[in-house]
Amino acid sequence: MITKQTCKNGVRIVFEQIPTVRSVAIGVWIHTGSRHENASNNGISHFLEHMFFKGTKTRSAREIAESFDSIGGQVNAFTSKEYTCYYAKVLDEHAEYALEVLADMFFNSTFVDEELTKEKNVVYEEIKMYEDTPDDIVHDMLTKAVYETHPLGYPILGTENTLATFTGDTLRQYMQERYTPENVVISIAGNVSEAFMKTAEQYFGSYEGKTKREQVHNPVFHTNKVARKKETEQAHLCLGYKGLPVGDDKVYSLIVLNNILGGSMSSRLFQEVREQRGLAYSVFSYHSSYEDTGMMTIYAGTGSQQLDTLYETIQQALAQLKQEGITEKELANSKEQLKGSLMLSLESTNSRMSRNGKNEMLLGIHRSLDEMIESINKVSKDEVDALIHQTFTNEFAVSLISPTGELPRGLQ
Repeated sequence: MITKQTCKNGVRIVFEQIPTVRSVAIGVWIHTGSRHENASNNGISHFLEHMFFKGTKTRSAREIAESFDSIGGQVNAFTSKEYTCYYAKVLDEHAEYALEVLADMFFNSTFVDEELTKEKNVVYEEIKMYEDTPDDIVHDMLTKAVYETHPLGYPILGTENTLATFTGDTLRQYMQERYTPENVVISIAGNVSEAFMKTAEQYFGSYEGKTKREQVHNPVFHTNKVARKKETEQAHLCLGYKGLPVGDDKVYSLIVLNNILGGSMSSRLFQEVREQRGLAYSVFSYHSSYEDTGMMTIYAGTGSQQLDTLYETIQQALAQLKQEGITEKELANSKEQLKGSLMLSLESTNSRMSRNGKNEMLLGIHRSLDEMIESINKVSKDEVDALIHQTFTNEFAVSLISPTGELPRGLQ
């Protein structure tokens, strides 16, 4: 059972006791990401996440790392479009110590110039590394093509130009604006008692911050087609279709549809593109949900000489899907796959901590395992078939990285 508490300052704590394990996962979730940035500070959420590990008033960067290594624990962080999280997983006996270190990083990071300079170089290299992986960057290109100048189209890493402008003062100012209590969720899952929520409240439940009324601009879905010429061994192709936002009533139907289309080894795209035609090693689809929009993406990589055939094969698979719909067997198999994945994920304290943290932050509700399974079971063939037409009948966006930079023949 999940227990939720709202502290007097607005910080929310969600707790799930799992007495059958010997670990605890603790996550500090902040409702801020690249979506909440602007053109001049793009990348600051991600850079701030890095700087939390670079020293506090009482711990050096090395001592932070040793704090978790010395107890056999793990600590890490990540930034997305709409939230930032840094988290630890430790043995239950070290839970309070881990929480204290996380709180120290949150409240007492110093952002000294020497560490800022070193970490900027680290992120510069991260950006360069990303540029060297076309199968990754083509997805960012698609997001930019779809959302254009809207912040959802910004790269999470930022750019070298924006990164160069960040100082300790700009980081502290951003924290004052975005790391306010109302934007923070502490998620705890594992073998500790409910009294541990009081410990979390002692660390996070009394700090103050002024909530800045945020002007949210709903993104428009654009159908741009962009291509980049790059010396690569393969052509990397992404197709983007308008999807559903977080919490939409039809999201379970879309998850089932994605699984049938390209979310598993038995999916239509995997079987047709890879197994039957041998056109690609990697081909898949996935759905990205945001607070007010979403996108269904299809990706495949192939040799440039096969790009036209690959694109035609994908379009033929979609046309068949629209014309015939899914089969009852596909529907049943997809449901069982999803239920299995869901239940297997619940064996991990990290997964439970993440699920609870994201649900609290983006939805404010927590559904039980039985409720989620019931929602999957309720998905009907008619609902999925209707969603196929809703999703794949409209125009779509395209991104491509290839040695020639030329879009497939069918898109020219």
